[in-house]
Order: sequence, then structure tokens, then C-alpha cells
Amino acid sequence: MNETPTPPPEIEIVIERTHGLRFVRWRELHAYRDLLWQLVWRDFATRYKQTALGPLWHLVQPLITTMIFTLVFSHVAELPTDGLPPTLFYLCGLLAWNYFSQTFSSTSGTLVTNAGLFGKVYFPRLIVPLSGVISNLVSFLIQFAMFLIMLGLYRASHTDATCGLRWTAVFLPLALLQLAALSLGIGLWLAALTAKFRDFTVLSGFLIQLWMYVTPIIYPLAKVPPQWHVWVAVNPVAVPVESFRYMLLGTGSVSPKLIAVSLATTLLALVSGILVFQRVEKNFVDVV
Repeated sequence: MNETPTPPPEIEIVIERTHGLRFVRWRELHAYRDLLWQLVWRDFATRYKQTALGPLWHLVQPLITTMIFTLVFSHVAELPTDGLPPTLFYLCGLLAWNYFSQTFSSTSGTLVTNAGLFGKVYFPRLIVPLSGVISNLVSFLIQFAMFLIMLGLYRASHTDATCGLRWTAVFLPLALLQLAALSLGIGLWLAALTAKFRDFTVLSGFLIQLWMYVTPIIYPLAKVPPQWHVWVAVNPVAVPVESFRYMLLGTGSVSPKLIAVSLATTLLALVSGILVFQRVEKNFVDVV
């Protein structure tokens, strides 16, 4: 006699409000890790869908920008490059800046561009901006490999060159982690504001353009008067950019005080950005 199969136990998912310091549900994010990797692949695949060069745009864009910077700022404006070859100087700065700007741009439009997805099914909303942080690492790694090749070619053709990797390059992941945290925090602020005020969609593009010129990308931090260094550190992107040059090329003006101020600003941006985002994402579908 066949026995009636026992039905599988029911799984109950409880969605409740977070309180106190548990503003990030780490276990929930871990439970949806498969969705995270699917979104990472979606971001990477759709970015270069139906393009002739595909991921090679990761190389074309910084190379063209470096050529323009070298021509305009080094040969025409004659801005100093801290004793470094202009091409490597600008390329190293853009290596850090491009990751920050790309992650900031993808994060700032999270709520508006994914409104349809958010309105259909529940999942931790923070997964979407986190997928942008991870997918942009692919672009960074491609550009980083290109930088290392160009650095190697320069040192091979200039045997007396002093620029090059230092032992401090082992801390490069920490500088990259700070850029990821900063771009995520500021991007979440813009995402929350854009959900209610679409003016910030235009403002975010304008902001990132201005931000680049107050960051030591086309000029070294050493040219900034010492009494202004603390104010430069309040721009938390400045220290990671300068740290990249110090670790990868051996020249840069970074002090423990600047690092401390930059890290504190980054932490403030990240925590406040997550809090604001978590507050807005609960009812933003009603106003989008």
C-alpha cells in the first residue's frame, strides 16, 4: 500500500522593520548572494551589449583621456607632474578616479532605474548598488593591467627610471576599498534624493565633473599649499588618488593626518548614506 507523501514544510519569510544599529541585515544579504552575482553579470553584460569593442572600451576611454590630459595640461598649461612621466602620472590618477566615478554614477540612479524591479518582488534593496560596486571592479582590473603594462614598457625603455611599484603596493586593496565605500555612500545619498527630486539626476553628472577638478588628478597634491591640506582631505577622494601614485609610482604627498581625516569623512558618508537609503527605499515606489 502506497503511503501518502508528506508535504514539505512551509517556509515563512518575515519582513520586519529594522531598529537600532542593525541598519544592515548581513544575513539577509548573504542569503540573496545568488541574486547579487546575477545582477553583477547583468550590469556587465548590458553595459557593452551590441557594441563593437565591448570590454575594450575600458582601455580606450582612459587612454584617450590620458592623451588629452598630457597634451593640454602638461604641454600647453605646463602643470607639474611631481617629477613623474605625464602619461603615467595621469593614467595612475585616472585609475582611481574612474572606479570612483563609475561606481558613483551607477549607484546614484539605483532607485529610479530599478523602480519596476523593486515594485514586483522583495529582496534587500542594498544588493543593487552593491552589484555596481562589484561589477565596476572588472573595469578597474582591466585598466590596472593596462597601467602595469605601460609602466613596464616605460621602465624597459628608460633604464634609469626611478618610478615604479613600492612595497606599500600591498595596501592598494585598502585604498580601493575606501573608494568603493565612498562611492557607495555618496551614491546612496544621491539615489535617495533623486527618488523624490529628479533635479538630482542632472546634478549628479554635473557634480562628478566638478569633483574631478578639485581632486589631485591633473596636478600633484604637493602643489597645494600645506595650510590647505586638511581642506583637501575633506574631499575624501584626494587621499586615495594620491595614495595610488605613492604605492604604484613611488611619489606622493600622503600623511597620517590626511589619511585619518579622509577615512573619517568616508565612514561618515557610508553610514549616513546607508541610513538615508534604507529610510527612503521603504516607500519610494509610491512617489516614483
